[in-house]
Amino acid sequence: MPTFQSLVAFFGVAVLLALSPGPDNLFVLMQSVQRGWRVGIAVVVGLCLGVVVHTTAVALGLAAVFAASSIAFTVLKWCGAAYLAYLAWGAWRAPISAEKSGDDESVGRTYSYQIGSKELLAMVRRGVVMNLTNPKVLIFFLAFLPQFADPAIGPVGPQIFVFGGVFILAAFLVFGAIALFSGAFGNLLLRSPRAQFWLNKITAVVFVGLALKLATAQR
Repeated sequence: MPTFQSLVAFFGVAVLLALSPGPDNLFVLMQSVQRGWRVGIAVVVGLCLGVVVHTTAVALGLAAVFAASSIAFTVLKWCGAAYLAYLAWGAWRAPISAEKSGDDESVGRTYSYQIGSKELLAMVRRGVVMNLTNPKVLIFFLAFLPQFADPAIGPVGPQIFVFGGVFILAAFLVFGAIALFSGAFGNLLLRSPRAQFWLNKITAVVFVGLALKLATAQR
């Protein structure tokens, strides 16, 4: 079991990493602004579930096998880029749901307060797919987690699981805060059909940018 001091130090590093601009927190931000904080939190849950898979792969040694295969890396990154392009197309064609009205309590809160459980589950799956189809994340965990494990205090595998859990906690807190704040801001924008129209277009452009970045990524 890692020492308390090492866990605290790791948590601090994990928070800084979660705060640094990247595809995951940008993805959470755009989904929350566009569709409300509940959708953002659902995406965060999906991303964290993806981290569970990455942590398990590192602890079992599967990540090292994947990292050695250029074919696996290429296939996965193109799958991820294609998925992001698909999301971009969906955002570009997203309907305008906000309507002009003087009722501030009902307008602009369609997504965040009336979204169904099926759609929330779909957003959780979207977060999982977003995380798992980015091979850079797996390689990052392969290089990052073992640095904090100490063979002198016990088996490395269980320590990696512990550090993975701490990373998930840090990511959930940071990404959850992003979802809440950006979701509240998005509610104001959704009261305007024009603002929602441009928000959809900006979201599509962001997804295209993420797709291009992933497609051109190198190991």
